[in-house]
Amino acid sequence: MAVIGLSPQPFFGDKNRAFWNLQTLGWTGYLVLRLISGFSNGFPLSFIVPLVISTATGYSLTLVMAAAFRALLRRKPVITWTGSILTVLVATLIYTTIDAWMYNALQRPGEAIELRLIFGYVFLDVLLLSGWSALYYGINFYLIVEEQADQLLKLENQASSAQLAMLRYQLNPHFLFNTLNSISTLVLLKQTERANAMLSRLSSFLRYTLVNEPTAQVTMAQEIETLKLYLDIEKMRFEERLRTEFQIDPRVAAARLPSLLLQPLVENAIKYAVTPLEDGADINITARLAGDRVQITVSDTGPGLNDGTVRPSYSTGVGLANIRDRLAQAYGTDHRFEARSNPAGGFGVVIEIPHQIEQQPREAA
Repeated sequence: MAVIGLSPQPFFGDKNRAFWNLQTLGWTGYLVLRLISGFSNGFPLSFIVPLVISTATGYSLTLVMAAAFRALLRRKPVITWTGSILTVLVATLIYTTIDAWMYNALQRPGEAIELRLIFGYVFLDVLLLSGWSALYYGINFYLIVEEQADQLLKLENQASSAQLAMLRYQLNPHFLFNTLNSISTLVLLKQTERANAMLSRLSSFLRYTLVNEPTAQVTMAQEIETLKLYLDIEKMRFEERLRTEFQIDPRVAAARLPSLLLQPLVENAIKYAVTPLEDGADINITARLAGDRVQITVSDTGPGLNDGTVRPSYSTGVGLANIRDRLAQAYGTDHRFEARSNPAGGFGVVIEIPHQIEQQPREAA
């Protein structure tokens, strides 16, 4: 049994926890470095006490500074920078006062605080707090940029999904209109059994289109089963005039492709090959593995190209351009779409997409 390891949470996944970790680690590192420097320069052990108090003071002051910076972070730049500079100056004044008073009380009790001592602490403390502030803003601006990038990516994905949904929804009205019109005709002719059979098949087909998301991908096997369901409905209209043949390589049965990608191609073949010919036409659907690609062909034995031009689109505006757009949305440039007249007569469309299969979930122990 394979064991699934939990993926580590990003360091900044919990911003509050990350702040406290960095705050504690940073000031602990500062204390350790000051201790090492003091011992290296021969300072007596008594310097540890003021150093620990100074570090604790800096730790506490920067917590207050962080609260002020959070309130200033998303304000107008002039307010952010003016407020931040004032915060650093006030914190430096407080820090320097505490450091100088503490040092004087421990090292020179009863004596006045020298101006030189104050200037020395001002220089050290302003550098320390300014560096802390720069690091705070640097990390937060980075997180803001990352957040905006994530939001932009989500918006792009939503726009892409919406466009895919719009393209998929365009596939249904024309077919639905024809089918309902045929059912109406059967009812008028009092062929109730055929009308009921067609309604049942239509119900199954529409149920499939509602269950599957417009932007979802399905396996080749599922797509072919849905296509056969659609053809069962059309065969009730055209009977012997509509003849179909499927040649599906078992190796591509699990390959993924956009849902209802092939249905409009078959509908196109019915409209421009089967309908105009008295004897109807044959429609062949093949899918095979070509290296690491899946090659799908939908061809018919109809009239082929008319005067050297590609067949017109549907009256609803849905046609070959729709399929091109869906492929571009799903695969970018990593696909091939070719519409051509077959040498032996008729018309064919070739689609080539990457061979992608759904990853099976790993079994946990």
